Amino acid sequence: MSDAPGGGRAGLRDRLTDGLYGLGWTAVKKLPEPVARSLFRTIADQAWKRRGKSVLRLESNLARVVPGASPARLAELSRAGMRSYMRYWMESFRLPTWSPERIKASIEVTDAHRLTDGLDAGRGVVLALPHLANWDLAGAWVTTDLKVPFTTVAERLKPETLYDRFVAYREGLGMEVLPHSGGAAFGTLARRLRSGGLVCLVADRDLSASGVEVSFFGDTARMPAGPALLAQQTGALLLPVTLGYDDTPVMKARVHPPVEVPATGDRTERTSAMTQALADAFATGITEHPEDWHMLQRLWLADLEPREDRP
Repeated sequence: MSDAPGGGRAGLRDRLTDGLYGLGWTAVKKLPEPVARSLFRTIADQAWKRRGKSVLRLESNLARVVPGASPARLAELSRAGMRSYMRYWMESFRLPTWSPERIKASIEVTDAHRLTDGLDAGRGVVLALPHLANWDLAGAWVTTDLKVPFTTVAERLKPETLYDRFVAYREGLGMEVLPHSGGAAFGTLARRLRSGGLVCLVADRDLSASGVEVSFFGDTARMPAGPALLAQQTGALLLPVTLGYDDTPVMKARVHPPVEVPATGDRTERTSAMTQALADAFATGITEHPEDWHMLQRLWLADLEPREDRP
């Protein structure tokens, strides 16, 4: 851990953050659902009204997704985006108490056969998703309705106790969670896939600053090379998945056609082409549900600060 107990302002901030998330997982799930829903919508609206850095960044990102949108339209989208983001948190805090029946009733999946056919054939499958709607709910559907365990990767958070909370939460939903630690995680994921297993990765933002450059909504961004490399090295099926909310309580999910390994080119060229295909599938889902894309960070290279450009 970077801050020992009592380690000054940073240590206090870390303990406060961890405590707030802990309160979420213990208290929010005990609230009547209409109360929880109203509370988190109020939190979203208050955050949006403050116009902090995250809200401004979300609006800037949405301006790329919806080109030509007026300031009023962007403000409307960012407000809906914050409500969607808080819905994700409200559902996530309550998800451990949901029954398998409730989970199944809360998601509608189009073209799920693309996933199940691959697994039934004994082939490893990589599901790659953007930060759309509630990817934890989609994962819970896989483990409870399909009864298929899977492996995923989580970014290491500060404080370490907060990372441990997230790992425990996702493991409680039936996921195997690996730390985002480069080669060690990649090797484990490859072994799972070679044995016919399932790997799920959120893959629209590169955490290492060494990802693949793609064209995304008309400008250059970086996305992780991992999904494409895993598919190439293990023979796994690579399936993009997009999610979105509508006016019903049921989240919509779509399993897109597989991203095939190109027949020609070296590994770098094949990885670039496959990652671009993922980006194109993600863009389709984000265009359909821009308010459900929870990208509150810098993404495009033109927006990155110089220090973020360096590995």
